[in-house]
Amino acid sequence: MTCRTHTLAAAVALALAAPLSPVFAQVQAGNAQTLDTVIVTGTRVSDRTVAESQSPIDIITPETLAATGTTELATALSRALPSLNFPRPALVDGTSAIRPAQLRGLSPDQVLVLVNGKRRHTSSLLNLNGSIGRGSAPVDLNTIPVSAIARVEVLRDGASAQYGSDAIAGVVNVVLKGAEGGGSLVANYGQYSAGDGKQAQLAGDAGIALGERGFLHVAGQTGQQDLTNRARPFAGTPGPTQPALGQKAFVIGEPEVDFSALSLNAEYALGEHATAYAFSTLSNRDITSFAFFRAPGNPTQNVPSIYPDGFLPEINNVSRDRSLVVGVRGRSAGGWNWDASFNHGYNNLEFYTRNTLNASIGASSPTSFYDGALETTQNIANLDFSKALDWGLAYPVTLSFGAEFRNEKWNQSPGVEGSYSQPDLSRPGGAQGFGGFAPSVSGHYKRDSHAAYLGLEADFTDRFSGGAAVRYEDYQDFGSEVSGKLSGRFAFSDVVALRGTVASGFRAPSLAQQNFQTVSTTYLAGIPTPFEIRTFPASSAVAQAFGAEPLQPEESLSWSLGLVLQPAQALYVTIDAYQIDVDDRIVLSSNLTGDAVRNLLQSQGIYGVNGGRYFTNAIDTRTRGVDVVGSYRFDFGASSLDLTAGYNYSETEVTRIAPNPPELQGNGLSLERIDRTERGRIEEGFPRTKFLANGTWHLEHWDLSLGATRYGSVTTRTASPANDQTYDAKWLVDASVSYRPDQNWTITVGADNLLNEYPDENTFANSTNGQFPYSNLSPFGFNGAFAYGRIAYRW
Repeated sequence: MTCRTHTLAAAVALALAAPLSPVFAQVQAGNAQTLDTVIVTGTRVSDRTVAESQSPIDIITPETLAATGTTELATALSRALPSLNFPRPALVDGTSAIRPAQLRGLSPDQVLVLVNGKRRHTSSLLNLNGSIGRGSAPVDLNTIPVSAIARVEVLRDGASAQYGSDAIAGVVNVVLKGAEGGGSLVANYGQYSAGDGKQAQLAGDAGIALGERGFLHVAGQTGQQDLTNRARPFAGTPGPTQPALGQKAFVIGEPEVDFSALSLNAEYALGEHATAYAFSTLSNRDITSFAFFRAPGNPTQNVPSIYPDGFLPEINNVSRDRSLVVGVRGRSAGGWNWDASFNHGYNNLEFYTRNTLNASIGASSPTSFYDGALETTQNIANLDFSKALDWGLAYPVTLSFGAEFRNEKWNQSPGVEGSYSQPDLSRPGGAQGFGGFAPSVSGHYKRDSHAAYLGLEADFTDRFSGGAAVRYEDYQDFGSEVSGKLSGRFAFSDVVALRGTVASGFRAPSLAQQNFQTVSTTYLAGIPTPFEIRTFPASSAVAQAFGAEPLQPEESLSWSLGLVLQPAQALYVTIDAYQIDVDDRIVLSSNLTGDAVRNLLQSQGIYGVNGGRYFTNAIDTRTRGVDVVGSYRFDFGASSLDLTAGYNYSETEVTRIAPNPPELQGNGLSLERIDRTERGRIEEGFPRTKFLANGTWHLEHWDLSLGATRYGSVTTRTASPANDQTYDAKWLVDASVSYRPDQNWTITVGADNLLNEYPDENTFANSTNGQFPYSNLSPFGFNGAFAYGRIAYRW
């Protein structure tokens, strides 16, 4: 038995031995437990509840989302879910603006996001730099306004057979508010203890009855966030490419953000047997982050007549996100439930570089550029059927089947000429900080896919339930795939139940992964100045010269086995162990650079390229872990105390790296397609353990909340093993006090990271000459304590 197996076994044993110190919030603050909440994720049975689910389901309530000072959905989920990681990297170009979240340590694009049960479109951004999720293009959760959410259902289980490509790690289903009446208006304000990062937000929602047949629920939020800066002065050896000794030249922290979002959710009964529905979200965000400082004496990157003191480029992203789902559902005379819908999603991300120049233009260079845009569009038509059938069992069998047609588009549009041009070949071309997209790397791409699925679910006896699902998908660009899932739950008694699943899954390469091209400026270990690295599609001439193979879909096989414990009326505990094997996982290769690379490319007639990277199916991974979740409530009559906690252990191992192609071994080359830095990011770049515990005391007019989260250690691997660094586990404490003078008003003051905890500091070798004190892998960021106040009016 391996050390990893011992570790997992120990984690399970610890969980079983201590069921009273578990578990995550499945309690709605101040209300009854959510064990009897009817779920819509992971099942097509109309009355399946959380407690009866054959797969682990977490219900995140609006009260849980509002329990901290954050106004971002992804951040709120990371503080409620032990298995979700949402780091806050800086100096990573567009990823500073649109940050990815990962579930169970897997890639961010291996999580499927639904809204009201319908597939959410992905962001148009590819994460390319040194952050978690490098090479992924996941859904941007923060485009969904928190004020619109009735609850979030998180299925921690493979679900490709039920919902299609991307659902390898699990499913996040955001359920929008749909009440016919009532509403709220909430104002938030806060800032960090360092004196920066001020945030202000106004949010609200209202339900409107549409006669006696339907409703319209409107929600929105708008706000502004100031930047934070945790950079330190330059402490290295002075030189023409470096800042002056003692100069604080960088801005490292949270970006500056202006944002607004709107949500609409409506239903209208067309008659006794049919209902029309529609929901939409719209989001605009204007985000400014920063690139690397260009020193005044840098001979290739600066023009002293424009910036005699050097310059710090600003990267401005403007994100416009739109979605609309319209449909009709009903019940036929024969008892068939049916649902026909059309789903449109759209994300446009514009890039601007300001406070910059194009060094190859010289003294006449502009100082700001439009760099181009990325755009993704999704159009889906769905037709779903289900019916409860009497097959002679103790209970009816639910048969479900359906079909889907999906059209996807992804565009890369060019910037203005000065953002990418290079008139002087002796100096780097394009906008410093973020070079624009040239027409030669731009393009418009699309594909169609078709899918059909079949599912069966049944309660065979009072104690045993099971389900099976199979799904066939055919993609225009790489062919067809079939996935399946089996699940079951057996209740030994009202106190103990055992559940388990086995599922195959897959994820199709995204259009962005197949077609994106760009030039970026990257700092490499041992090189004091930035180095230009180009990203190429696997099908390009450059990637082919490196030995690239055509991209194929990822394939997965997952297993889970869990216990559901309800030993007391107010206590609910679940323990779920899992293993997820992913074959042919899509990753972005290491940066392939050096004179030998240039010589190889020139020998094949490719000139002007100093380095490159491309997407590849070069690795297999295995993820093993355990989740422990649950809740307990004390009822004192006039008051109550909700105690919740949660624990996740997750470990990912790269089990195979494909041998280097001959192109990377001959011609004087000895390069690693997947180097130790990238492998370390996949295996040790996220915390293997995360534990959270919260308590809320509900009084007649007061709510007192205290929570603690322990983030496990993370490790960064570098090109030189001597510089590898492990950052210790940290505890963060959150606290808040709410006062309700009457039924309508609530006044809250609180602090996230109350004790002002920071991650371990980088060693000098990993700090870019002392200027970058903290690692981008920190799972809770590096901004310190955040104090906030909130005033809410509800009717």
